[in-house]
Amino acid sequence: MAFIYNMTIRVYGLLIWLAAPFNGKARALLAGRSEALHEIESSMNNIEGSERIWFHAASLGEFEQGRPVIESIREEMPGAKIILTFFSPSGYNVRKDYGGVDFVFYLPADTPGNVARFIGAVKPSLAIFIKYEFWYNYLTRLKAEGVPTLLISALFRSNQPFFRWYGGFFRDMLNCFDSMFVQDETSEILLSGIGVDNAVVSGDTRFDRVADLVSSLPVNDSADRFSKGRDVIVAGSTWRPEEEMIARYIREETGETAFIVAPHEVDERNIERIMALFGSGAVRLSECNGGDLSGYRVLVADTMGQLSSLYRYSAFAVIGGGFGRGIHNILEAAAWGKPVLFGPRYKRFREACELVDLGGAHCFTGYDDFRRLVGILSGSGDDIKRASEVCLHYIDNNRGATDRITGHITRLLGR
Repeated sequence: MAFIYNMTIRVYGLLIWLAAPFNGKARALLAGRSEALHEIESSMNNIEGSERIWFHAASLGEFEQGRPVIESIREEMPGAKIILTFFSPSGYNVRKDYGGVDFVFYLPADTPGNVARFIGAVKPSLAIFIKYEFWYNYLTRLKAEGVPTLLISALFRSNQPFFRWYGGFFRDMLNCFDSMFVQDETSEILLSGIGVDNAVVSGDTRFDRVADLVSSLPVNDSADRFSKGRDVIVAGSTWRPEEEMIARYIREETGETAFIVAPHEVDERNIERIMALFGSGAVRLSECNGGDLSGYRVLVADTMGQLSSLYRYSAFAVIGGGFGRGIHNILEAAAWGKPVLFGPRYKRFREACELVDLGGAHCFTGYDDFRRLVGILSGSGDDIKRASEVCLHYIDNNRGATDRITGHITRLLGR
């Protein structure tokens, strides 16, 4: 099976090479990886006498789950060198200048030769994989060299290969971890059922991240002026279905409710489409230069990194993705005490299911549902207040995962 796996990795690399002339993400991945090993070896060559802690994240979402642990380790162990790797260009390009670590690299492809060079250069005292990403050659090499290896913020489901009759190869990778910190008891039970007994239920580090975030984000002057004196709904990480429902709502419903729309994709072509959809009633956040914004019904956040701070201005939030592959992060809005609405594809997300059950979140399956829920939440201060309290209590009750994981790491390294 290892032979087939290694052949698959090489074929995947060939496909990336073939796709690069036609696909921007493939091109970025190929360009980033082409010099990754040389950059890693050059950067690590003169580092001596320090503990080296290697974190790996697939992309930006996984990084955000690991970030509280990274920053906690930095505080607890200021002398350690922290190395962060990404698989995807989207994660690397956004966080390549992240100041919470000493080095940020692309992860070289999981071939035996690349792995030997990477481990030989980095010489990690500890390896930490965030949520997903199970690379056979990296994991088996780390185990063979006696490097303690952890999986944090992990979440397992019964339909994953680990729990299938053919999953022996995948279970071998799980056995390379010294400890696995899982988000919920379901994951621990699934692992126990296949004989993996080193799982610890630690919770989800994102709760710590969003709780800390709301206390540190600055006021957005333009959004503040846009929101003055009227009810505002923030729509975060939206796609076309949510945007078209908002546009229809504005056309059909009287009233002065305003919307801040922060699309998931902020490339110029998509922003131009959104501006055309809302017409003259919309303005770009990047073009608000101190003027009067009261004449606009829609403020479009057209740059990355704005959304977390924008939720403060909302009565409640609409979260995108529920008509596609799945909803995006709802916890940032909930941490502000904002009830959340989203489309029907949310069942894979524990926090969404729990907040729906508690009354802090609601699902809409189409425009009529959307209009009804907006009307209910816009029309009753009591409904908003109760749902807001649910969200705040939910965030507070789920904090603590970062301290549990960091405590284990410091004990493991003898601190």
